[in-house]
Amino acid sequence: MASTIATHEHLDGLEEYRHDSPGFSTSHPYLVPAVMLELARLGGPKKVKRLFELGCGSGAVANVLATEGHAVTGVDPSTSGIALAKQHYPSLDLHTGSAYDDLRSKYGRFPVVISLEVVEHVFAPRKYAATLFDLLEPGGTAIVSTPYHGYWKNLALAASGQLDSHFSALWDGGHIKFWSMKTLRTLLEEAGFTTIRYTFAGRCRPFSKSMLAIAYKR
Repeated sequence: MASTIATHEHLDGLEEYRHDSPGFSTSHPYLVPAVMLELARLGGPKKVKRLFELGCGSGAVANVLATEGHAVTGVDPSTSGIALAKQHYPSLDLHTGSAYDDLRSKYGRFPVVISLEVVEHVFAPRKYAATLFDLLEPGGTAIVSTPYHGYWKNLALAASGQLDSHFSALWDGGHIKFWSMKTLRTLLEEAGFTTIRYTFAGRCRPFSKSMLAIAYKR
């Protein structure tokens, strides 16, 4: 999964999300095509030149986006992730940073902000959402993904005995919040986003692996 924004809280005993590879995580093979489809709907690289990735991990997604013609700026609190990104993708504009930082003052605003599999790691989701909103230009679009949880999927997990592994409490730096479509919508609306819609990736609904909220800033 993508890295955790929470590590910049500097809480005692909090482990950094470790990255061991500059390649795709397990979620990227189904998330990246969904993101590319949304960017194509916005006009692709001809119209969306500049992007910001909030939680860029080791740079694998940013590298794909750059290959497609987008100019990507990104931050991640994982020092191991950014070290790998600097080593393997030295031309990318990726830095150590967190949603708890004043990113807009440092990097400016962007027409699109992408944040994949990050919000489920965040201790202060309202601060995360406020930073997401602040990074966007008026009229901009945020693409936020998180593991999907719905009635039928949760029922299937319970019936198959996989709840313990799915909601594991033994993952250092792992998921600390589990979002539904309703709660994620509420979070984004509180931050000021409008016209929020959803798309899904990985498997078919109602058992999708992830959901992507497409949120607009007036």
